[in-house]
Parts: sequence; structure tokens; C-alpha cells
Amino acid sequence: MPLPRRRVRTALAALAVLACTTACGTDDSPAATPASGTSAQPGGATTAPQAAEPSTVTVRVDDMTFSPSELRVSVGDTVTWEFADSAAHSVQGIGDRAMGINSPILNEGSWSYTFIAPGNYRYLCSLHPEMRGTVVVA
Repeated sequence: MPLPRRRVRTALAALAVLACTTACGTDDSPAATPASGTSAQPGGATTAPQAAEPSTVTVRVDDMTFSPSELRVSVGDTVTWEFADSAAHSVQGIGDRAMGINSPILNEGSWSYTFIAPGNYRYLCSLHPEMRGTVVVA
């Protein structure tokens, strides 16, 4: 027995949403798999790798630019955007991976975000979309 038109349309709409959520909005590669947690020492002993202390990296928001506009950080590092411009700006993530990057609109002060997963995080100023930046997390 054929399906009613309503069910067919609902099924097609669900497939379209599924296709979009898996293909739309992301432009970065899948997260990298972390390396093994131990290393061999002479004599057969093993030791855990020493984790680097998380650090904070600063991006200056001034003169209608993010400076630096591209930076590389490690998982667990924090990026702080320092606003010091006569115009108000924001930091708004682009794509699914960067969804949590969403600062208030500021022209002075600072806003921070800690990166907990590897990947490429693109962002822009929501008021001035030509202002763009990228954080590469490894």
C-alpha cells in the first residue's frame, strides 16, 4: 500500500535536515585522535608524557582588525580578545565547531574562550564581517 503524501513529505524533510546537519556549516576536518599516553624508557620502563601547562594567548581588537588574525594554540589553551577600539566589536564563531565562540559587543575590556578540542575555529566580528580571524588548535 502506498504511503500518504504527508508521510512522504515528512520523510523527505527529515532527510534534508539530516543531510544539512552532516554537511552544512562545517568546513574543518574531523578532530584528530590523540597519540598514545606512554613512552618507552631504556630498560623497559614506561612513563606518562608530561602535559604542557595551558597558556593564554591574547588577540588585540583595535583599528578594525584582529591582531594576530591567525594563531596556533594547544588543546586547553585560552584565547583572550582585548578590545581597545573606538568602535564596538564582537567575536562570533563561524560554523558548527565554533558555535560556542560568542562574545558580547565590546569596545573596551576583554573576553576569553578556552579551546578544548582540536580543529580550525574561524570567527568574525558580527558588526564588521570583514574582520576575520582563525584559531588553529592542535
